Amino acid sequence: MHLSGCGIILSLPESIGGGEVQGRVDAQISLRVDGEDRSIIVDTRTTLLDALRDRLGATSPKKGCDHGQCGACTVLLDGRRAVICLAFAVAHDGAEITTAEGLAEGDALHPIQQAFLEMDALQCGYCTPGQVCSAVGMLGEAERGTPSYVSGDVIGPIELNDDEIRERMSGNLCRCGAYVNIVAAIRRVAWAESAS
Repeated sequence: MHLSGCGIILSLPESIGGGEVQGRVDAQISLRVDGEDRSIIVDTRTTLLDALRDRLGATSPKKGCDHGQCGACTVLLDGRRAVICLAFAVAHDGAEITTAEGLAEGDALHPIQQAFLEMDALQCGYCTPGQVCSAVGMLGEAERGTPSYVSGDVIGPIELNDDEIRERMSGNLCRCGAYVNIVAAIRRVAWAESAS
C-alpha cells in the first residue's frame, strides 16, 4: 500500500503481523548541490552524506567515522560548514550545499584549494575535501567576527594566528598528520585576505 502527500511517500506492508510494522517512509527532497538543482526520493532515515554520495554521485564528502567526529564529511551547508554524516537529508530539503568540488570556478581553484596544493597540505587526500570546506567556512566565521575558545578578544576583529586556526580546525582530523602544512596553507590565505 502506498500513501502520498506533501512530498512524503509512505510504503506500508500489505499485512502487519505480530504488531511489528516493517515499512519505510520515503520523501522527495530538493537540494542545490554545487550550483545544480537536484531532486531525489530518499528514505527518511537517509543521511545527507549518503544522499550526496550514493544518490547524487557527489563523492568529495567522505565517510570517515560516521559519528560526526572526524570532519571528513564537512561541506558548506547554506554557507556554513557542517558535518553531514549525522544529518538527515529530509531535514535539509531546499538546502544549498557546496562540496570541495563546487568551490572552484571552472578551472580556477579556490584560494584555499590552491594553497593546499602549494603548501603540500595533504598526503593521502582522504580528509582533504572536508579540510578544505572547513577552512573556507572557518575563514567566513572569522570574517564575521565569530570568536573561538582561544580568541583573546570576543568583541574585536579576529586575528587568525596559528593557535586560532588550530582551534577552529580541530574538528577535522588528518590520519596522515599533515597538520603543520594545513595550518600554513590556511594562514597564507587568511593573511592574504587581511592584506587586501
